[in-house]
Amino acid sequence: MTVPPKRVVSLVPSVTESLFELGLGDRVVGVTDYCVHPAELVRQLPQVGGTKNPDVDRIIALQPDLVIANQEENRREDVEQLQAAGIPVWVTFPRTVQDALNLLWTIMEAFDDPHMVPRVRLIEQTVDVVERVDMARTTPCRVFVPIWYEPLMTFNADTFAHDLLRVCGGANVFAERERRYPLAADLGDESAAIDPDDPRVAGRDTRYPRVTWAEVEAAQPDVILLPSEPFAFTQEHVPLFEALDVPAARDGRIHLVDGSLLTWHGTRIARALAQLPGLICGAEE
Repeated sequence: MTVPPKRVVSLVPSVTESLFELGLGDRVVGVTDYCVHPAELVRQLPQVGGTKNPDVDRIIALQPDLVIANQEENRREDVEQLQAAGIPVWVTFPRTVQDALNLLWTIMEAFDDPHMVPRVRLIEQTVDVVERVDMARTTPCRVFVPIWYEPLMTFNADTFAHDLLRVCGGANVFAERERRYPLAADLGDESAAIDPDDPRVAGRDTRYPRVTWAEVEAAQPDVILLPSEPFAFTQEHVPLFEALDVPAARDGRIHLVDGSLLTWHGTRIARALAQLPGLICGAEE
């Protein structure tokens, strides 16, 4: 865009929060039902539905000069409908912490409002400090993070959550594990596996493998983080993981965590850096 946007609809909860925390909240005219931060401000804005099922007509009626979407969270067909209506759509897709920092810098440039530069610079400096502490460690903490239950699902190295774990001193135990199709193959039945080049699965996302409890035990995680989203793990799930024959269970290092700290790119990285390293590596420092 050649002119800084003045009316923005955000379809990405983490970006919505970041816009407000970068002092750009007065330009946001619509958000999704899942844009819950900052709570006292977003609740006053028109809601346009979910991230996967936004009300495209309502978005168009808000007359935004920019819609911000995410390749992973939002659907291609909704983006294309908005573009067909003449509305510019910015599709974001950060896969690393550095990508997320670059997104914050790009937001400030696109909106021509640099007054929060010191805040983003401080987040960058904190990332550098946390990474240096991690590099000084002789052995990384092996971490397992399920993001779904029945079946267990996690993420591999090609994700923002993986890179955030790395920055915070954690080694993702399923970094190299790719999702296989169908579900039976992903859960160990090799005879059911469909070749990756088969048209039925070619191009499908492989970054979120479904794993078995036996695989988790074989991976021997030192720490297990149970997030509140996208699946809401609660205290009642903790005994299931405590029953595993893994260091995390033996050492009492199974923690319930705010899921947004792991998966929300943007200014929330600052909160993640303040909380996750202590959960991941705290027992050894």
